[in-house]
Amino acid sequence: MRFDFLIFDLDGTLSDPKLGVVRCMNYALSSFDYAPRGEDEIAQYIGPPLEETIQKLTGSQDEQHIDEMIVRYRERYFEIGYTENELYPNIEEMLSVLKNNNLAMGVCTSKHQTAAEKILERFEITKYFEFIDGPTEKTIKAKQLEKLLGANTISKNSIMIGDRSVDLIAAKSNGLAKAGVLWGYGTSDELNAEDPEYVFSSPRELVETFTAD
Repeated sequence: MRFDFLIFDLDGTLSDPKLGVVRCMNYALSSFDYAPRGEDEIAQYIGPPLEETIQKLTGSQDEQHIDEMIVRYRERYFEIGYTENELYPNIEEMLSVLKNNNLAMGVCTSKHQTAAEKILERFEITKYFEFIDGPTEKTIKAKQLEKLLGANTISKNSIMIGDRSVDLIAAKSNGLAKAGVLWGYGTSDELNAEDPEYVFSSPRELVETFTAD
């Protein structure tokens, strides 16, 4: 099936942000006298909105406190954390082939708009996308997709591609097709539980599927 838009998540789908996320989260935690956490403990929360991760790591339900921690996290992230990020192998090749096959692409991420733009510009892959959508205020990915649909930026004949269940749930709630990728932070069980149309084990498999006649 040919889609009008292929919509990619960023963290865990196009790039691996683990080093920057872990260091910035521990910077925020330490700034408020919480004990730093291990890499694997923090990495399991990569994908959903930042406030959810902080809530789970601290146990706090205080919105003001969580907002203050987000400010501290982004203080380091916008300065250096975004550079502690790696493009997954074969991602640029994947994007290039898809673009050459006249497939329109965009990015919809829970990462702040400014950070998302800085990361994509650093990797020099902004040119492949028709739009980059990241929140500048509290929201959920389902609402981001709803807004993109409402603005006619994307059509209902679009597919959301991501590594976590939050990506697939957001797509489903907006009547979009959904695809999981297994090179990020979500497990096969997590993704398959949302009944995706596709689950890809490699960028090459994704390309072969979407460029097939």
